[in-house]
Amino acid sequence: MPSSSDPLQRVLDCGAVAIIRAPSGEQLVNVARALYDGGIDVIEVTFTVPGVLDIISAVRKDLGDKILLGAGTVLDTESARAALLAGAEFIVSPTVNTDVIKLCKRYSKMILPGAFTPTEVLTAWEAGADIVKVFPADVGGPSYLKAIHGPLPHVRLLPTGGVNLETVKSFVKAGACAVGLGSSLVEAKAVKEGDFDRIRTLAAQYVDLIKQARSEMNAK
Repeated sequence: MPSSSDPLQRVLDCGAVAIIRAPSGEQLVNVARALYDGGIDVIEVTFTVPGVLDIISAVRKDLGDKILLGAGTVLDTESARAALLAGAEFIVSPTVNTDVIKLCKRYSKMILPGAFTPTEVLTAWEAGADIVKVFPADVGGPSYLKAIHGPLPHVRLLPTGGVNLETVKSFVKAGACAVGLGSSLVEAKAVKEGDFDRIRTLAAQYVDLIKQARSEMNAK
């Protein structure tokens, strides 16, 4: 699938960041391939996965530039630098850590820090965030995202947590530049059973719903 060479544009074009969490990394290369085949080419492997750096390297080797590969749940600069050296092209954190943001800026890598309150969101943006991950988005839902987007329309927001097949269109219409998709896309049962067709099908469904929401917004 043709993709922009600019990482930020790839996220915006795709409209989704697939978040892979699992108790082991054995099948995660296959999960990444299924996501790509389903139309999602922006993938984040979290640091909660054992052997995450080896997995990032393996996925990078298997899929190369077909996907934009990032590391998630990054809590400190040491982890961020190790992830970048392993092949991660962007970093996602659950909180606003300005040192991690500075490190990513130093190496010209995309950074998506997590924030929840309007103050945190603006702090992350002013520190250099490319996109601010609104987390946990299930607490306030699309209406909360819309409330933040109102006074901060210039900030690119990526809700994560609570985004599923029922809510994804509402989040996009509330102002999300893209959405973070974890267990509602990469289902633990599907990973455990090696049901990669299920993951590919879900990816395609989300891609379609995001396109629908954007089309409906543009039609207004």
